[in-house]
Amino acid sequence: MTFEREPNDPGRKAINPLLKFVLELGPLAVFFLANARGEWLAAKFPALGALGGPLFVGTALFVVATVISLAVSLALTRRLPILPLVSGIVVLVFGGLALWLHDETFIKMKPTIINALFGVVLLGGLVFGKALLGYVFDSAFTLTDEGWRKLTLRWGLFLIFLAILNEVVWRMLQANLPQQAADDWWVNFKVFGLVGLTFVFTLSQLPLINRHGVPEDGKPSA
Repeated sequence: MTFEREPNDPGRKAINPLLKFVLELGPLAVFFLANARGEWLAAKFPALGALGGPLFVGTALFVVATVISLAVSLALTRRLPILPLVSGIVVLVFGGLALWLHDETFIKMKPTIINALFGVVLLGGLVFGKALLGYVFDSAFTLTDEGWRKLTLRWGLFLIFLAILNEVVWRMLQANLPQQAADDWWVNFKVFGLVGLTFVFTLSQLPLINRHGVPEDGKPSA
């Protein structure tokens, strides 16, 4: 078992972009739906109810969905995807601590830690001449080396911003709202706010992608 190859490695096995999108965002969708329907799930499955409130039910299913997602990726490509693997480790560690200690602080800090970690990894990779973002988006498009470097820099800075934003939001909600209301508002922010900002940011990078895209003939765009 090995890690995935570099983005422009001819031996790298591609995965369907839609399937890759589902595998990477599927666990997040499971988390949102489980939190929204936590009481119903707890009533139907008493073992889940024993975990605690909806936030803990959602976290438990999020951990399971993350493991399944990584297993499917491994089965399809025979290699472990690097960035989802790092995310999965953080999810397992902090999700497990949250469930074990019954402390939701670990749940709410997870996006902060994941985004900060990925941001530092992306920016640190550039210091060593590695544009690691290509490992994530290579199935969607192909860029020149310069394009990957620029896109990696922008994403690294954006992820650091998301980490700071999440930390500010959950702490403000915690300080100003009742516990359950703070939990519900934070889940909505995590699923719709963070994902929405990421979507808008991704769209804003299309001009750069068009400038540095490599068409099928292998020649960089003008």
